[in-house]
Amino acid sequence: MLSEGVGRSGENLPIKMLNDRVLVDMGGPEGERRSTGGILIPATAQIGKRLVWAEVVAVGPNVRSMEPGDQVLFSPEDRYEVEVRGNDYVILRERDVHAVAAERLAEGSTGLYL
Repeated sequence: MLSEGVGRSGENLPIKMLNDRVLVDMGGPEGERRSTGGILIPATAQIGKRLVWAEVVAVGPNVRSMEPGDQVLFSPEDRYEVEVRGNDYVILRERDVHAVAAERLAEGSTGLYL
């Protein structure tokens, strides 16, 4: 649950994600990324479909695979954008997430290390 929200007449109301929804923070400017050499590649230069990483901020009660603070990999096309108190976030469904990266997953599990 986000403790900061936007309400009527400027009131701050808490925000709770519902069902299988995940609220993520993309971090930097929309769609921009850096090459390994440090060159900024604008979103307009993207040619093919590319999955992106973002940090989970809040999850709904039916989300089982991720927690706030985890990094998730998803397609930028499968999302809804929302602004909360001047910050841009993306809302996803749990099924639209392709991978989860988190320290807690290293305990007793096998898989890739990113």
